[in-house]
Amino acid sequence: MKDWPSVAVIVINWNGVADTSECLESVRSITYPSYETIVIDNGSSGDDARVLKERFGDTTQLIVSEKNLGFAGGCNLGIRHALATDADYVLLLNNDVVVQPTFLEELVRAAEGLPDAAVLCPKIYFHDHPTVICSTGGRVNPWAGTARQVGRGEEDRGQYEHVAERDYADGACMLIRREALERVGLLDEEYFAYWEETDWCARARDIGLKSYYVSKARIWHKTARSQDPDTGYYYLFRRNALLFLRKRKSLLHLFSALFLYAFVFAPFYLIRHPRAIRRLPGEARALFWHLGSLFRPRSAAVRGS
Repeated sequence: MKDWPSVAVIVINWNGVADTSECLESVRSITYPSYETIVIDNGSSGDDARVLKERFGDTTQLIVSEKNLGFAGGCNLGIRHALATDADYVLLLNNDVVVQPTFLEELVRAAEGLPDAAVLCPKIYFHDHPTVICSTGGRVNPWAGTARQVGRGEEDRGQYEHVAERDYADGACMLIRREALERVGLLDEEYFAYWEETDWCARARDIGLKSYYVSKARIWHKTARSQDPDTGYYYLFRRNALLFLRKRKSLLHLFSALFLYAFVFAPFYLIRHPRAIRRLPGEARALFWHLGSLFRPRSAAVRGS
């Protein structure tokens, strides 16, 4: 490619300086010739911002938020900065990933050949099992209120070696075209964390733009960093799955998902995994949040406008 488009690489840090440092070290090694790295310190409670500035200040722009804006809000802070500096693409990259040196080159090359692409994601492996696939993008089942990562848990035998359309690009790594952001808008901050990328991709799809998986681009993800009940993971994930249905799908989808959750998925899962009962307080809280929202004025975000 003669003139490489400019890319703003955005990494969100929240009390994760060790993971963020490893991620940024891998980003330093990428071969792509036209990119800048922006780190958002998202209200960390310690001295993460100082440490990151000392270690990476020569190659990275650090933006500090005084409070935790959530993944969506932190990304939006970086996206606004990137758009103001005329970046052609924005790359949202989880802080707990390690990247292949050529991954960004492969993503951009694919994007330049797909004019209907809003967003693209790479092949993602598990960091602890580097030949096992974590994700190749995802599929949504609105009737069940579920989203699944295609290929998750499969040993890579070359079964996902072609560029392919997906319902959503995996939020661990998303290359987003500037024009798509200008048309679709920013991430919906009502989600705070989880499902915001699924929502954004659905909004892009509604205006005729697509999400793609790019097999030649590869990264490794340290998954399950935040899936402790004390972090609110189960509350946010269940709340946001239902919020997605309320915003982007129909009441029939919502009722179907609630029925399947209450009478099929949850009972059978608890029978197979009795220790999963620790999830119930968070998931019950999510259901009560939605029940309570029926008696609150609905925001434009909830209506999906």
